[in-house]
Amino acid sequence: MTTTLFTSGATIHLHRHDLPPGLSLGPLVAVDTETMGLDPRRDRLCLVQLSGGDGVVHLVQIIPERLGGRGADAPHLKALLEDPAVTKLFHFARFDLAALRAGLGVRCAPVLCTKIAARLTRTFTDRHGLKDLCRDLLGVEISKQQQSSDWGAPELTPEQQAYAASDVLHLHALWARLEALLRREGRLELAEACFRFLPERAALDLLGYDDPDIFAH
Repeated sequence: MTTTLFTSGATIHLHRHDLPPGLSLGPLVAVDTETMGLDPRRDRLCLVQLSGGDGVVHLVQIIPERLGGRGADAPHLKALLEDPAVTKLFHFARFDLAALRAGLGVRCAPVLCTKIAARLTRTFTDRHGLKDLCRDLLGVEISKQQQSSDWGAPELTPEQQAYAASDVLHLHALWARLEALLRREGRLELAEACFRFLPERAALDLLGYDDPDIFAH
């Protein structure tokens, strides 16, 4: 079942269980997740947001009764996330990759991460959140009011859907600005090496190697 919501600047399609078959979002897809909490080992995956950068957002609601030992039954979504010809663009990919691996049983790759790009280039500030980057680099204000709402609710409100969509709507434009900064500062190759490692970093987190960090002294 799919429902459609029209908001200012976006068309939001909400799908239950999976993406529709045959849907193509292009070679670069912005992706985000909503979960029941901040520990992917404990807190289930509730929603996956995707956009091809054209103002259209697809939300896939992960339904609890479809969860199983190998992850949710969402074959079309899984195929897109694992497709080596599609680059997945995240903000703070480390968390989302762990949530997708725990919830869907997928190793999502190849990936880009705007938060890592921001940390490698915007060393004059410690503000690397999505809201800060959209304001500073794009002149766009996004709301975080629904961030802590109940994403496991059977029915998502229009406000929740609009919030979830905002997390992927601007990632393509944001990446374009950050990629230019990475090139300017001579750190694009370093960023690409970090991006390639992110799926394994997420796997380490799921094994409990985030605290203490395996790379710590």
